[in-house]
Amino acid sequence: MRFFCMTELPLHHLIEYSIQIAWDYLERTGELDNPEVAGKVLLDSIETMIRQGVRSRLLLSNRAITAYQRFKQERQAA
Repeated sequence: MRFFCMTELPLHHLIEYSIQIAWDYLERTGELDNPEVAGKVLLDSIETMIRQGVRSRLLLSNRAITAYQRFKQERQAA
């Protein structure tokens, strides 16, 4: 029996799952505002980390959440 390892996932699945985890969290906490902007911030953050070699779904999603929260704070401060 062979177990499926997340590092074997195609990148598009890794990106999709990571965005979904972040999206679900932000939606549950009521932090999700404009879906188009949120999607762009999450995707940009995750793509940047993947280019740096990060392949952990949870790390990608958690850092994307933090990037979105920081984006919102900066936007509100302006």
